[in-house]
Formats: sequence, C-alpha cells, structure tokens
Amino acid sequence: MDRVKMMVSERPVVIFSKKSCILSYTIKSLFNDLGVHPVVYELDDITRGREIEQALSVNGRTTAPTIYIGGELVGGANEILSLHLKQELKPMLIRAGALWL
Repeated sequence: MDRVKMMVSERPVVIFSKKSCILSYTIKSLFNDLGVHPVVYELDDITRGREIEQALSVNGRTTAPTIYIGGELVGGANEILSLHLKQELKPMLIRAGALWL
C-alpha cells in the first residue's frame, strides 16, 4: 500500500485502470472531456500490477477503475459519475489543481 500512496501523491488525479474495462474507458473519457490529464496506470500492463490491484481491492471493492483526486481515494466509476451529475466533480478537480478555469 505504500507504493500506491507514493503513486497517488505524484499528480492531482490518478486512475488505476484496466484496458479491457469499459468503465475505466468511460472515466478516462470523462476526464479527457473535462480537460483533465490524469496519470493512468493500466494494471494489466505495469510491473507489479497484480500486487497493486490486490492492494486496491480492499473490502471487496473492485479495482478498475480506482480514482484518486488530490491524493485521496474518491472511489470508482459510480462515485465519479455521481459527483459529476451532482456538479461536485469540477470543484473537486479545481481544488486539487487538476483543472483551471
């Protein structure tokens, strides 16, 4: 888990994704449409991806996508889409320094 903490502290938005996951694709597309350029770690491509995936799957939660904003775990696709629909995602991204208006 220390490795994950280090990875998410490097940039305002970090996505742990899988290339074969449609929800991961949807979230990456949403951030791209908003003008946010997250760091994306494809768990099925990176070294020690399986180990990172296990660290992310705490409490029975699925791992892809897992999104961190401002170094804090926000959740998965459901949480991000919910924040977007409630118009709370953009302010969160602005506070994290990932989006400038």
